[in-house]
Amino acid sequence: MTNAETISKLNNALNTLIKAYEELELKNTKLETKITELEDEILDLETVKEDLELNVNDFKTNTEEDNSNISSMLGKIEGLLNKKVSNNDITNDSSSTSEEKKTVEDSDKEESKEEKKEDEPLGGLYNSNNKTSQNDVSSNKEEKNEEKQEDNKIDLNRMASLLNGFNN
Repeated sequence: MTNAETISKLNNALNTLIKAYEELELKNTKLETKITELEDEILDLETVKEDLELNVNDFKTNTEEDNSNISSMLGKIEGLLNKKVSNNDITNDSSSTSEEKKTVEDSDKEESKEEKKEDEPLGGLYNSNNKTSQNDVSSNKEEKNEEKQEDNKIDLNRMASLLNGFNN
């Protein structure tokens, strides 16, 4: 083999190596750009993940606050209901004692009326007028007691609407 043949074979081999190197370099740059794109995408995904975690934490705190608000409101409602129930019990107890007082007072009044009837010449007329006025007074008292009891009753529809308002 001559020097010219050797030089030409070395030249061909060198050209082949240069082409292979250029191809590898091109592939390397493509891979590097792909890597940077993927790294950017990873960073974007990490920021999205952090935002989502913050949102989840916000939702958790809001949920906890809502639950505590709801439980405190329910506690207040229960307190009001218990207060109204105890007021109803007190009203019922006081109404029963007031009824007992009324019967005692009525019997005392009847005794005093009988005494006045005997003392007055127009006793029969006075007695009949007095009875009607007493009936009016007692019916007014009964109506007031009924109104108080109705006011003290639990308004279930209102309670339901309040509770539905908490759910929204």
